[in-house]
Amino acid sequence: MSRLLAPLLLGALLAGPVCAQEGAPQGEPRGDRRLRDPDFGVESDAFGLERRVEMYQWRRDANGYARVWNAAPIDSSDFDPAHRNPPRLPVRNRQWWVGSVTLDGRPLPLATVRLLGQWTPLRPGFSALPEHFARRYQPEGDGLGSSYNPLAPEIGDVRITWHEFTLPPLAGKVELRDGAWRLTPRTAAAPQPARPAVDIAATAHSLAMRLRPWIIALAVAALVGVWFLVRALTGGRS
Repeated sequence: MSRLLAPLLLGALLAGPVCAQEGAPQGEPRGDRRLRDPDFGVESDAFGLERRVEMYQWRRDANGYARVWNAAPIDSSDFDPAHRNPPRLPVRNRQWWVGSVTLDGRPLPLATVRLLGQWTPLRPGFSALPEHFARRYQPEGDGLGSSYNPLAPEIGDVRITWHEFTLPPLAGKVELRDGAWRLTPRTAAAPQPARPAVDIAATAHSLAMRLRPWIIALAVAALVGVWFLVRALTGGRS
């Protein structure tokens, strides 16, 4: 009996690495380099690093002017002089990405990384903050801010935060097929959430302002049409 079991055990031991190689991931994905924001010295071991910059600005709507934090300059060229915004952000929004990712020694496509990952807040230590930025910004929340009083910001004040792109556990999401990491059929068929690339509130407000004249014209036309219809039905009687 032992002579019969020995070949089976040996075969199982030899097949073990093959099963681990052709199937579910065993280790953790790794990027090819450590990411760094060269301006502020912020670093991350994740797959993406993002600097987000917001400026306190005036926004005009149907109720007048309101102060808001916005990630892009709000055009105030047609605002009254008391509600003008700075024309540009003093610091740019930027992103950095690793060049490649490996999982168990095999390449994991960057397209798959971006599909499965998400941005998470990063709280830097600012130990490498350059002196000229240290004079302009101070720690505020998870990032930096230029406000003298963060509870009462002024128009033109800036706040800067950093986020890193991380991956969830990949078991059940990717599998090794034909020597390459691919999405499992279940993951490939599932809808993937996407973070907006633009300020949705600002875009919607801008679109509404552009469409407002057309909406008013359509409303007037509809009222005129109803008036003519009523006259036709009543025979023109007042």
